[in-house]
Amino acid sequence: MIKAIFFDIDGTLVNKNAKALESTKRAISLAQAQGIICGVATGRGPVHLSEQIDKLNLDVFVTYNGQFVYTKDEALRSEPFASDTLRTIVTFSDVHHRQIMFGSKDSIEGSSLMRFGQKKWAKKLARFLPRRFPVTLAKNLVSRFSLHRKDQRYQDLAILKEPIYQCVLLSAKSEESFLKEQLPDCHFTRSNPYTVDIIPTGGSKLVGIQQCLEHFDILLEEVMAFGDSWNDLEMLSHVGFGVAMGNAEEEIKKAAKYVTKSNDEDGIYQALMHYGVIS
Repeated sequence: MIKAIFFDIDGTLVNKNAKALESTKRAISLAQAQGIICGVATGRGPVHLSEQIDKLNLDVFVTYNGQFVYTKDEALRSEPFASDTLRTIVTFSDVHHRQIMFGSKDSIEGSSLMRFGQKKWAKKLARFLPRRFPVTLAKNLVSRFSLHRKDQRYQDLAILKEPIYQCVLLSAKSEESFLKEQLPDCHFTRSNPYTVDIIPTGGSKLVGIQQCLEHFDILLEEVMAFGDSWNDLEMLSHVGFGVAMGNAEEEIKKAAKYVTKSNDEDGIYQALMHYGVIS
């Protein structure tokens, strides 16, 4: 019996225009009417989350890839970076002139280029970038010709006085080994080929979901999860019902127990119908 459902946001809960389909809204409403807990499991933070989920009335929020988890009433998990680990990330970013953002509970600050990339219309433009976009070349060009390039530009950010739950770095997949050497106390995950999410070691969407399950007294095998990208792989592999969207990466589809239609083709509604959650 399914008692909780978790949805990734981009490419899953919302369509390519960052809107929830009417069928998705109806499916979630029908599931909640049966007492099923519905929530998000996302790499995004709490900042402007209501707008990012198209104002859906959900029950629980697993944000920053599991590092900050909360209901409407209370925080269930809050695991920011240790101060020395955060200091290492900041120093690395300054020394190597990297484009990076830092996420706290209430704000996201850092690279102006990457903040621009978080805008809805910029994300729509990103759909037209090639999957093998030369991130390394772009990173070097941005660093070399930035009008605002200066040493230690991140160390004085006001946000660093707050608990930081996740950093987002402009980085090609080919840099993974290098990043692990430079930042050994961090875990790396991504939802696109262009940026990597950095969180404390031991964190993940699955860990955040498990914290929710303890709170609601639900077993992992009673959970369904929907996703489409690499940072969804672990949770889809471990929950009772892992569902990959039709637009998901092939690796994600192979790990899922069921592949539904795409996020533009009523995929969530179709999967819940398939499993008899709604009718």
